[in-house]
Amino acid sequence: MRVLHVNKFLYRRGGAEGYLFDLAALQRARGDEVAYFGMAHPDNDAPQRYGHFFPPYVQLEPPPPGLARRAAAVGRMLHSPASRRGLARAIADFRPDVVHAHNVYHQLSPSVLRAAADAGVPCVLTMHDYKLACPSYQLLAGGAVCDACVTGGPWQAARTRCKDGSLGHSAVLAAETWLHRVTGAYGPVRAFVSPSRFLAEVMAKAGVYPDRLRVVSHFVDGTVIAPAPAPGDGVVYAGRLVAEKGVDTLIAAAGLGGFRVDVAGEGPARAELERLAARAAPGLVTFHGRLAKDDLHELMRRARVAAAPSRWHENQPMAVLEAFACGLPVVTTGLGGLPELVEPGVDGAIVPAGDPAALAAALAPLLADPERAFTMGKAGRAKVERDFAPDVHLARLRAVYSGAPA
Repeated sequence: MRVLHVNKFLYRRGGAEGYLFDLAALQRARGDEVAYFGMAHPDNDAPQRYGHFFPPYVQLEPPPPGLARRAAAVGRMLHSPASRRGLARAIADFRPDVVHAHNVYHQLSPSVLRAAADAGVPCVLTMHDYKLACPSYQLLAGGAVCDACVTGGPWQAARTRCKDGSLGHSAVLAAETWLHRVTGAYGPVRAFVSPSRFLAEVMAKAGVYPDRLRVVSHFVDGTVIAPAPAPGDGVVYAGRLVAEKGVDTLIAAAGLGGFRVDVAGEGPARAELERLAARAAPGLVTFHGRLAKDDLHELMRRARVAAAPSRWHENQPMAVLEAFACGLPVVTTGLGGLPELVEPGVDGAIVPAGDPAALAAALAPLLADPERAFTMGKAGRAKVERDFAPDVHLARLRAVYSGAPA
């Protein structure tokens, strides 16, 4: 099978890109031919076979300076002729059996989907966030969980000013979502792949092609991730350092419980979190920055338990699955797809979001009882080997491909 993956960034920028590259590697290992299409970006992996067809780089976060450049960026968010032409050329040369889209909005725009439809190539899209139901991606407004746009339509984003508290930014995103809905911009997609049941339910509630939704969980390859040979020590967090991830809650919990925390990841909140750690948990928190995958897994194996203290509706974070693969139990919150992954008392615990005392209380018994933590970690490892194995994922995805006619 020939698979053309389409994503705006083609480097390991976040969870969506990590999944994209891991999936492509898995498909190649099983005999598929894989190619990529995205935006020209200085950090893209090189070489890119179809890089000469990519639309030019555009910086949207923060917005480009100058009224004319900002207007051009907004126009590209709505429709990008360069992206559509470029993908059409890549399709003509590669002749894929399926176009597998991922994060295409903004820098590419859903205009790329029309190129697949024009060429008669079936297209599926994996949803890595809530963008098709929530203009600002995250089901958050003012730092709090919000579903106003899910039930009330995209213009609620302007009312709540959910994008950075700005009426202008929020209105632009609301207009983008509204226009793409009324023009059927995502109509060429024949199947929308949701990693979690929760995300699929949100999309169905928002009226996002409910008859085309397919739940296909992510995968983790236990054959290349060794489990911890013995109980480790302390707590590990892996992920972006942004407010919605709740790392501040974990730091406050460390101060209450007196336990050590290793933080792996980068993000705009790092400096603020470092200051908080110095005040609330002095000497207990180590920031490692962004780590290579093997180094991250080694850090996980040295810990006793992983924490995912998110205060937003996570979809299906790879950090949880990889912690299980490393043989760690996971303590997380009850938001989004997280409760679908963690079974309390078996392979982890679930606590309320934003509650340092509850988080510290859930971590304490695991930190105090290494054998119990090790047993629960082995249960998590068995879960990913059974339910999130690469071949299981690939079989489910191939079924989606084959059921997505042009």
